[in-house]
Amino acid sequence: MPRARVGFVSQLTDQQREINRIASFITKGATKYARHTGHFVLVHVPSVAPIASFASVALLLIPYFLGVVLISLLLRVIMENVLILGTGCAGLTAAIYTARANLRPLIIEGVQPGGQLTTTSEVENFPGFPEGVDGFELMDRLRKQAAKFGTRFQSDYIERVDLSGPEKILHSATTAYKTKALIIATGASPKMLGVPGEKEMFGGKGVTTCATCDGAFYRGMEVAVAGGGDSACEEALFLTRFCSKIYLIHRRDELRASGIMAKRTLENPKIHPIWDTHIERVLEDKEGHVRGLALKHKKTEVASEIAIKGLFVAIGHMPNTQAFAGALPLDDQGYFVPTAGSAVRTKVPGVFVAGDCADHVYRQAVTAAGLGCQAAIEAERWLAEHE
Repeated sequence: MPRARVGFVSQLTDQQREINRIASFITKGATKYARHTGHFVLVHVPSVAPIASFASVALLLIPYFLGVVLISLLLRVIMENVLILGTGCAGLTAAIYTARANLRPLIIEGVQPGGQLTTTSEVENFPGFPEGVDGFELMDRLRKQAAKFGTRFQSDYIERVDLSGPEKILHSATTAYKTKALIIATGASPKMLGVPGEKEMFGGKGVTTCATCDGAFYRGMEVAVAGGGDSACEEALFLTRFCSKIYLIHRRDELRASGIMAKRTLENPKIHPIWDTHIERVLEDKEGHVRGLALKHKKTEVASEIAIKGLFVAIGHMPNTQAFAGALPLDDQGYFVPTAGSAVRTKVPGVFVAGDCADHVYRQAVTAAGLGCQAAIEAERWLAEHE
């Protein structure tokens, strides 16, 4: 009998320790919530008296487990002064300016931290880098500069928003973010062909989506442009400054571009259209760079190959604005439409847009940075006026 009693007391003591540990965890969680939100939280933790059965232990634990769930839910709602979506040139520039204004911005990084430039091997047209700079390195420098002044970064992806109230609420799969001012710099994703070899050689190996960015690397070489709209014609015409020959590959028998743009393109002796043709595969050389394209005529199904050094995909961009459909005005291509007289203000007070998600004309790193600067200054002034 003495042994049985001693054994039960020892087991009871372990249960008491566990209950006290849970109570301590809840108290710490409540303290963290109070510090983060400024709300007063009172947590009552009763002393643990001797317990006679496992059932009573379970009953005592139930309120504490409910408390853990409640505190966890409260901690998932985060309130900010300035929240920035996107870590491309626009988003990081906005972060630098708002952070230097002591607004402690929070950046939600999205699915591609650093934006499109992280896939570019060398950038030669960004001011301040006479020798050029690796795209990933450039974005890493901008990120470090933003962090230096107090920018915080959160790896998450916003799925839906509520911009109807004075506080903007953004929802990811697991977290609700509240903010007074919002800067949207989610960028745009280039539409790709989706053929073998394209992804493998994208960014520095011969497949690109920007003639303005990369055209000079193909000086004196033969290249191809995929597409038949205004963007494809603009890319092809720009490349005539550097390249010896440009194949313009289109799946139809005429260009979709505007009349004057199509006329100018077809009259250029360096541009050679290939009609009614699909690109089947991007061919690689021994070093893993583009050496040519495998083609197939859409009507005759005759296969062929052409030798090139670079492929410029120009079939359009998809702005990353899907989460804001219905909340902010979008044009027929899905780009944000700023209010008249501004490049960054929207119809919702305190909400600003910057970069490629609102710019379908220039789409350059330096113009995105400039728009990020504008959005940050507008957000700072808006917050000052509404304190």
